[in-house]
Amino acid sequence: MADDKVLRVEAKKSENFSDWYVQVITRSGFIDYSDVSGCIVFKPHAYGTWQLITEAVDRAFKKDGVENSYFPMLIPEKLLQKEQDHLKGFIPEVAWVTHTGNTELDQKLAIRPTSETIMYSSYSKWIRSWRDLPLRYNQWNSVLRWEFKHPTPFIRSREFLWNEGHSAFATKEEAIAERERIIGIYLDTLQNYLALPGIVGRKSDTEKFAGAVETYSIEHIMPDGWAIQGPDHHFDGQNFSKAFDIKFLDKNEKTEYAWQTTYAITTRMLGIMVATHGDDKGLVIPPKVAYIQIVIVPIYRKDNQELVNKHASKLYEELREKFRTRIDDRSEYSPGFKFNEWELKGVPMRIEIGEKDIAANSVVLVRRDTGEKMQVKVADLSKSVESALERMHADMYKKAKESMASMIHVANNMEEFKKVLNEKGGIITSPWCGDAACELKIKEENGTKITNLPVEHPTVGDRCIYCGKEARLVANFARSY
Repeated sequence: MADDKVLRVEAKKSENFSDWYVQVITRSGFIDYSDVSGCIVFKPHAYGTWQLITEAVDRAFKKDGVENSYFPMLIPEKLLQKEQDHLKGFIPEVAWVTHTGNTELDQKLAIRPTSETIMYSSYSKWIRSWRDLPLRYNQWNSVLRWEFKHPTPFIRSREFLWNEGHSAFATKEEAIAERERIIGIYLDTLQNYLALPGIVGRKSDTEKFAGAVETYSIEHIMPDGWAIQGPDHHFDGQNFSKAFDIKFLDKNEKTEYAWQTTYAITTRMLGIMVATHGDDKGLVIPPKVAYIQIVIVPIYRKDNQELVNKHASKLYEELREKFRTRIDDRSEYSPGFKFNEWELKGVPMRIEIGEKDIAANSVVLVRRDTGEKMQVKVADLSKSVESALERMHADMYKKAKESMASMIHVANNMEEFKKVLNEKGGIITSPWCGDAACELKIKEENGTKITNLPVEHPTVGDRCIYCGKEARLVANFARSY
């Protein structure tokens, strides 16, 4: 096949981020569109990356005492109606099953937008005594939310994959203490697997999860300067336990309602990963979550093809025990075509081997993120690859962290706020009185919202950015996905 058939990313990330993003995820074979609007096909590279993320998170959950379970995807309408605040938050998003064949159901069934209601109906039966607590269940599943008109793969999909953690505790203190552990697990996964930094903070009451007392999130900044929410943890207090009658006898034989939490990480992280690390050649996948970590490309002529392929196969057998490795020995494509294709797919490391390399007992390693080429001896190959992949991850995280830092700005009055928003974008850290009326006015006038109230933040003034009253909080504002 001719080399001019190779797929390329035509849009420039710095010039047209939206077009670039769609081209990268489709032309690389990461995803495909389905016949249902807002529901995408996760092709092996995308689903394999998600599986590696889930494995890392799941190991950490289990080490912390969280157990996996699975609950039905169909939720009776009567259960959704039990928790009115929660119901109001999700009604616009719910898809309903109303018929089986031509027969109308006695009661509508919701396709889960989230599982609090179906799970807590069971929790109310299982929890009777303080000895039954804590109950810390998680499930890995998909949910369906239908509230928006213009879906973007991963970033805003109608169906997405996630974990749903749902815990119940005997005391408020235990429930609140869980947040630091779960957020810590998510932060570790983001940094050490996805090479992504994040901003931890509490959501404003306006932006918190429907039915929660308090929501903490990890926020990210996309290359276009818009913010996007990553993993979160919700302290639900006793809102759901009172609605679903989840109560128990404590150690003093007194009846109490359970204290509950929920938390999640979603496939949105794949979109954030793509947006953060990708370049004008295509995807750049962090090594620990790459479906394929190494591709071996033999470079040969017709007269030495057998010799080069034989040596390439030996390399493959050596590396496949430790790394997720492929060998591309397709004879119908030139090496240049193959280089381009695997760069488009974001495979972290390429190994080139030809007749001269064989004679020198060496190969060429090529890093996807920087394009750096390294001549290494075959005897040292495994260690050299491991070291190069570790450096690559560290460099990717450093670059992403520096990029995020460059897009966080301080504004202490509305004049500064508007200037920064229009000229730079990104996240604007400002003093806030805590009044939802000011939050709403800023949103109406500038199209920004409070992403979260950051735990760590730069120094800001002591007067609310909008009303001028004494500031009680520091808030991050941004245009947001």
